[in-house]
Amino acid sequence: MPLLKPEQRQKLDPASDDDFYDIPRFVTHVDDSFIQQLTDLYRDRLQPNSRLLDLMSSWVSHLPKEMTFAHVEGHGMNEEELARNPRLDHYIRQNLNQNPALPYPEASFDAVLIAVSVQYLEYPEAVFSEIARVLTPGGLCLVSFSNRMFYQKAIQAWRDAREVDRVQLVQSYFEKTPGFAAPEVVQSVSAISAILGWMGGMSRDPFYAVLAQKK
Repeated sequence: MPLLKPEQRQKLDPASDDDFYDIPRFVTHVDDSFIQQLTDLYRDRLQPNSRLLDLMSSWVSHLPKEMTFAHVEGHGMNEEELARNPRLDHYIRQNLNQNPALPYPEASFDAVLIAVSVQYLEYPEAVFSEIARVLTPGGLCLVSFSNRMFYQKAIQAWRDAREVDRVQLVQSYFEKTPGFAAPEVVQSVSAISAILGWMGGMSRDPFYAVLAQKK
């Protein structure tokens, strides 16, 4: 049975993603609190001197400044953004919704990271299968997200879901992909943040991460 129905893969803006991401956006898409939590999680779960694939990246990677890695490979949709990312040793441009096949040999990376971008994947099962292929045994895939998005470019399954359902959706991406162990969820959503957000006041971006190791 397919992971998503055809209508769940649809976007409000059906125009080419290549055109949408052609203009660089040198902004951060989540707040400082989210970024700090993500950096702390990377610090806790990533190993120094390992090989990383920063998938669906941009001009920032949120990696801890004090950590050194053997190689950080970047992937994204905008040349200018990727060229500005100081943590990338090399990068490629590729539209995963048109071609999900990653151009790397099996077991090339110790960790694959997807930060605040998973909501744009139209064929997540194909991409996660590729992630499993390029990970080393015991390697980690770490997917982080909040409640922000380019609404017109997020798939319907994401747009229509509650935040708790989005967590379960990403869990299902791992669970339905052969080769991954049971996923772990890390989240930080305070009651006061939720209340302030509902009232239209200042609130912190909720932090969600779903991670799993390759068996």
